[in-house]
Amino acid sequence: MFRGINPINLDVKGRATLPAKYRTRVTDRCDGHMVVTVHPFDRCLLLYPLADWELIESQVNALPNSSSRQARRLQHLIVGYATEVDLDAANRLLLPATHRDHAELEKHLILVGQGQKFEIWSEARWTSTTETYLSESFDEDPSVELINLSL
Repeated sequence: MFRGINPINLDVKGRATLPAKYRTRVTDRCDGHMVVTVHPFDRCLLLYPLADWELIESQVNALPNSSSRQARRLQHLIVGYATEVDLDAANRLLLPATHRDHAELEKHLILVGQGQKFEIWSEARWTSTTETYLSESFDEDPSVELINLSL
């Protein structure tokens, strides 16, 4: 599982270094072979170990795209932008320019562990999105069952 918020930097060549605390897990899980794609609803990137990505891709491709605009959106964005990336010897990932442009990535990034995947955000957009979430009231949505967070 990948969890936590990690500030990282993007170098001038478009490479981001994977934090040390994730390297063993990434190596064990996928030997450094990953897939980066765009998020279909937010201006950030999704980064999956290759094996996990292949499951997601098959599920998205199995959606009935002829009758569902949302399914077509997922296929167009998630699968269409999917690009294999490998960790180099210095534990860096080269993020494609089209992906960096989509997510408006500059030097300062936030890598967010989301269980089986990571999200990659521009620091400014992450801060803005987080502030928006925190300022909004939490309307009950029957499709979202909240867990008890009290200890």
